[in-house]
Amino acid sequence: MTDNTRVLIFDTTLRDGEQSPGATMTHDEKLEIAQALDEMGVDIIEAGFPIASEGDFEAVSDIARNAKNSVICGLSRANLKDIDRCWEAVKHARRPRIHTFIGTSPSHRGITNLDQDQMIERIYQTVTHARNYCEDVQWSAMDAIRTERDYLCRVVETAIKAGATTINIPDTVGYTLPQESAEIIRMLLERVPGADRIIFATHCHNDLGMATANALAAVSAGARQIECTINGLGERAGNTALEEVVMAIKVRRDLMPYTTGIDTTKIMNLSRRVSQVSGFPVQFNKAVVGKNAFLHESGIHQDGVLKNVETFEIMKPADIGLTETNIAMGKHSGRAALRSKLSDLGFDLADNQLNDVFVRFKALADRKKEIYDEDLVALISDSTANTDSDYLQVKWLRVVCGSDGQEAELKMTVDGVEKSARVPGDGPVDACFKAVKAIYPTNARLKVYQVQAVTQGTDAQATVSVRLEEDGRIVTGSAADTDTILASVKAYVGALNRLRVRSQKTAPDADMKTVSYKI
Repeated sequence: MTDNTRVLIFDTTLRDGEQSPGATMTHDEKLEIAQALDEMGVDIIEAGFPIASEGDFEAVSDIARNAKNSVICGLSRANLKDIDRCWEAVKHARRPRIHTFIGTSPSHRGITNLDQDQMIERIYQTVTHARNYCEDVQWSAMDAIRTERDYLCRVVETAIKAGATTINIPDTVGYTLPQESAEIIRMLLERVPGADRIIFATHCHNDLGMATANALAAVSAGARQIECTINGLGERAGNTALEEVVMAIKVRRDLMPYTTGIDTTKIMNLSRRVSQVSGFPVQFNKAVVGKNAFLHESGIHQDGVLKNVETFEIMKPADIGLTETNIAMGKHSGRAALRSKLSDLGFDLADNQLNDVFVRFKALADRKKEIYDEDLVALISDSTANTDSDYLQVKWLRVVCGSDGQEAELKMTVDGVEKSARVPGDGPVDACFKAVKAIYPTNARLKVYQVQAVTQGTDAQATVSVRLEEDGRIVTGSAADTDTILASVKAYVGALNRLRVRSQKTAPDADMKTVSYKI
């Protein structure tokens, strides 16, 4: 890379992000997110782990075929079968990349049953094999931070000699601190022969809340690729958040004289969409994209912002694609106004999609005096999560509740066949969920039930998230409605639909269970 000020953005929302328990995305959702990432200017999209399942392989293949600008990358373990399968998936891309890895720390070497010399041989063999397929090969030293420094230099040198063009130094368990993150990159650049000819990448997890700081520290030391996800989605406490590192570089050019190719005005819409399809709401105080990121309640802050917005704001809402007005719409608003407002919010819908949302919008307007931006975002979320093509669909619900007992009467379709149940319960939500189970028996266990008001007022929509677990598979469903109970049922049924889809995916190879792939 000739421009030493350019930092490449490697997005792994569709691979590492989707590994978050409950964050399963459908095939079409993956393609949609990949297209948005491509249009946003992401340099490399890690589209998935092709050998993990047929679903992953097909998603990576289709993303590779459709990408216009981004490098499309697939992940593979350090064995020939994985690499072969990865190449079959990414070879359709205009700019394909194979990303192979192996755990190099003492604990990970124990898992692979390889001593240091055997691992060196494995790295050279597999990177060479990948390079025979593809000029763009990335190699990762999983758990690099806890790898002995001398051995880390040795494995990195081996990967470079074998033909790797990008070397990733992952903080797999979120263990490092900024000064150590920088020191390791600096050490590798100084000690490893050929290090000046390749790109070093940083991949940080947020277990100690320092993923962004650690990634930026690595860049300051010479890394020129940041691996990240939208909203910081990822296993455990998540990954480095794309929006945080990109905006930090944009805002603090005085201390970090680097550039990215990201169109930051697309950040907010993509953040909302990833939240919707993953079922993971963005916390209100989340940096950059949280609901409260540009709100000021303190009197001193409000006075300062009114006099000069730069007093308490370091970036403009428009920089990340937030509209500056929040004009309420109502039942007299037409299709053109709705399309315009949705476009302002970053949603460009096809005519058939707009018609469906318009019907839901009118129904909501009949129940709610004013509809704000947040209502429309929730409406879009609900329209994409609960569709007429779902295997399970809620058709009608009546709930009786009070001090003398609760009961739910529910009608649903199961694969197009209408079924009904009338069930008592310990509270209206419990009765409704029991009614769903009476119609569609399931062993899924409820892990999380969460209700959040979209706007203020007694007529506000409620967004409900439901997380279910069955046989180790975890999924999340969400729905929005002014009727909290109805939203709860739709979210529960939505999660069951996702669980059914996930259970139908082809299981990974048996040896997948013995090797971690949480880069």
